[in-house]
Amino acid sequence: MAERNDTGKDGETFARDFLIKQGYAVLQTNWHWHHYELDIIATKDSELVIVEVKTRSEDCLLAPEDAVDKAKIRRIVAAADAYVRNYNIDLPVRFDIITLIKTNDGYKIEHIDDAFYAPCR
Repeated sequence: MAERNDTGKDGETFARDFLIKQGYAVLQTNWHWHHYELDIIATKDSELVIVEVKTRSEDCLLAPEDAVDKAKIRRIVAAADAYVRNYNIDLPVRFDIITLIKTNDGYKIEHIDDAFYAPCR
């Protein structure tokens, strides 16, 4: 279990650094609200960008983005809503996913812009 946690934390650090190199301003990482968490909160081009980071090892059978199911999306959106309300943010919100596959040489990274939208209630 410890190796899995290290892989996830390393992936989030790599994703944060990737976003900064792409011109994003990272506001917070691992922001918690009750039992929900947002991996990375950033801004770019006058948008608030909520980024879910999924890291997997090379031999994993499930694609990282497939782990972001409807229930996970609902939790992310609820946490994002709390963040926007808590900090009185008046920006459009975009939801991205960054997937990382750990290889012997580092990480294979994919950034999926507008990966999902907030579901209608």
